[in-house]
Amino acid sequence: MVLGLAVSSLGCELVHHGDAWKVAVANQVGQLGYRNWIVIAEPSLPAQNRPGIRQVTTNVEIPEVVDYVLDTLEQTQRVRPQIYLTREQRAIDNEYTPGIDEHRRQLATALRSHETTELEQQSLLTLLEDASQNFNILVIRTPTALPYTSVFIELQPGYWDAESETRLRERISRERIDKLARPTM
Repeated sequence: MVLGLAVSSLGCELVHHGDAWKVAVANQVGQLGYRNWIVIAEPSLPAQNRPGIRQVTTNVEIPEVVDYVLDTLEQTQRVRPQIYLTREQRAIDNEYTPGIDEHRRQLATALRSHETTELEQQSLLTLLEDASQNFNILVIRTPTALPYTSVFIELQPGYWDAESETRLRERISRERIDKLARPTM
């Protein structure tokens, strides 16, 4: 019986070995919440060593990882992605960086019409540094050897959006003002 369990577990390990990054992402996404980040990184993105930053390495290119991460996030109602791309990526010319045009096409498909925000990479790294002081960050390192192609995902509440938050804050503010305006007896 023990031998059977050992062989079974070995078999499962071999089946999942190539997809270990998927298992790690699925496990981590289950633990991540609002204000946590997921970074799908090209190899030269600086490694972080702060507590709360977890790194997973994969042999899969950025667009495929983005597709998997978004698929995983879409299966949960807890969080939704706010996606950031580097402003530099849009400015890179295929003549000087062969393959960037094809990468952008594949990435556009993987993003599934999600809205993106462009910021300079240094600004995104600053946001990550600030976030890492209080929140978790999952970095998925890929072999995509194209500059400025990392994708940054900040997790937002999945069941509560910015418009709902604004309405709530306005209501609380009105109630506070109404209470202050009423004479007390």
